[in-house]
Amino acid sequence: MRLGAGRIAMFGALAVVAIQLLWVQSISAPGLSAQAASQRTAHWVDEAMRGPITDRNGKALAFTVTAKELHFQPIKVRKDLAEAKAEDDSAPDPEQRLRDIAATIHDKLGDKGPSEKKLLELLNSDEQFVYLARNVDPRIAAEIVVEFSEVGADSQNPREYPGGSLAANVIGATGWDGHGQIGLESSLDSVLAGTDGSHTYDRGADGAVIPGSWRDRVPAVNGYGVELTLDSDLQYYVQQQVQQAKDMSGAKSASAVVLDAKTGQVLAMANDSTFNPSLGPEHWKPEDLDNPSITKPFEPGSVNKIVTAAAAIEYGLTNPDEVHQVPGQIHMAGVTVGDAWDHGVAPYTTTGIFGKSSNVGTLMLAQRVGEDRFADMLTRFGLGQRAGVGLPGESPGLLPARDQWSGGTFANLPIGQGLSMTTLQMTGMYQAIANDGLRIPPRILRAKIAPDGTRTEEPTPEGVRVVSPQTAQTLRTMFQAVVQRDPMGVQMGTGVPAAIEGYQIAGKTGTAQKVDPACGCYSTSSYWITFAGMAPADDPRYVIGMMLDAPVRSADGSGGQSAAPLFHNIASWALQRDRIPPSTEPTRRFVLQAS
Repeated sequence: MRLGAGRIAMFGALAVVAIQLLWVQSISAPGLSAQAASQRTAHWVDEAMRGPITDRNGKALAFTVTAKELHFQPIKVRKDLAEAKAEDDSAPDPEQRLRDIAATIHDKLGDKGPSEKKLLELLNSDEQFVYLARNVDPRIAAEIVVEFSEVGADSQNPREYPGGSLAANVIGATGWDGHGQIGLESSLDSVLAGTDGSHTYDRGADGAVIPGSWRDRVPAVNGYGVELTLDSDLQYYVQQQVQQAKDMSGAKSASAVVLDAKTGQVLAMANDSTFNPSLGPEHWKPEDLDNPSITKPFEPGSVNKIVTAAAAIEYGLTNPDEVHQVPGQIHMAGVTVGDAWDHGVAPYTTTGIFGKSSNVGTLMLAQRVGEDRFADMLTRFGLGQRAGVGLPGESPGLLPARDQWSGGTFANLPIGQGLSMTTLQMTGMYQAIANDGLRIPPRILRAKIAPDGTRTEEPTPEGVRVVSPQTAQTLRTMFQAVVQRDPMGVQMGTGVPAAIEGYQIAGKTGTAQKVDPACGCYSTSSYWITFAGMAPADDPRYVIGMMLDAPVRSADGSGGQSAAPLFHNIASWALQRDRIPPSTEPTRRFVLQAS
């Protein structure tokens, strides 16, 4: 009986073993195999390189430095190593493993990394998380991480902006994740970012890579580079001058835009308030991140008189030398409008109406044009619509729809009140006149450059015919009277400080009343001061527009309120820098007021 009982016990034990073996082989094996595979399988992300941003001459405005930062979890890793050694004596000795990590990192980084002693201190610290090294070459970082699974590597890839605040309101900045946060970095993020790659490999029980296990490799596709239309040197100078004009005039803010007269490309776009994207968000002020040149419209004042002048000349309703008997005031639809200076009936020429910036004379000509043709001309000049420059947050400005005009609307629009535009839109209006009547929508993106260097030029936007070439030529001549000097004052224009010795300059001053929030009416003490013009007027190269918000002095600190000195400084610098020869013909003497 004892023998029988023993046999029964033995057979029972064998049966249990057999059942367990069967369960492992037939039921649990796939799950255990998958678990083991997951424990030894590792994935490596090959991050795509973000494309650079350059100016029109290839100067770097933003680029990414390829780098990794090595990190370590001292408390957790030491605990894991100790437990692994306790369970399996063949596992690496914890202390030796840390020494190996420190020695390897030091050997691979050399003088560019911490000393071996410093690394050991970090590895043995009582911290939850430490950085072992920064700005590590990605290839070296990959070698270290593959050899030591305990070490992690994150992409550092800092975005560098070598110009600091240069064109920062245009370029923008990336966020902590390396993607665009504001400006072009944001709107062109899908172009610049590229697509990350990856590959898979296996590790052994000791954490080492199993030779030959690399697989499923998906190569990274780097981002495209973009070339802007900006000229870095000109941009730097314009930013400097805009800030100086704001400070010297006491204005609340200031902005300026420079366009290529023939192509409409943006050569410079500057605001007084800006930021340095290299310093990081903690150093930025929210109010400095905007780009007021395209986001904050204003009432332009007399700069808008170019619309009336263009329509009156285009439709043959006047000529530059026609003499008009202009009274000191005009009554339109119950609205009384006067000139900025007191006068009786004055014999102003058409040229003089705009050279002296007569509101009354302008409205007299606008009545000849008529409301419908005037409204059509506003649209041709691009007002009330986004320019489509390719920058985020662009405002279309405000232009009342024709069917919403009241009786007083036509008494305001021709003199630049009752509508609003951005500095870019205002400059674009004068680009049309500089370019023989063809308005080319402005743009900021010049080309895209593929990772392999293939260059794709951005197409030039289709032009909009505003006026005929003959009308544009006439206007360029007429508006030179704005900068005409006259010791007696009778034949003097309103924008004399914009004049440049040896060059024909055409442009227009502007003063627009701001709305007083206290009464909801136009202020009698706070103004937007504007200027837009072209240089040289006989063969335009640059079109420059600028705005000062509520200045108490002129842009150069002198008396009055004028932005013309800012135009003078920017245009003079550009003409000299690019060695543009002086005008071949001297500027003619204009009759603004007949005798």
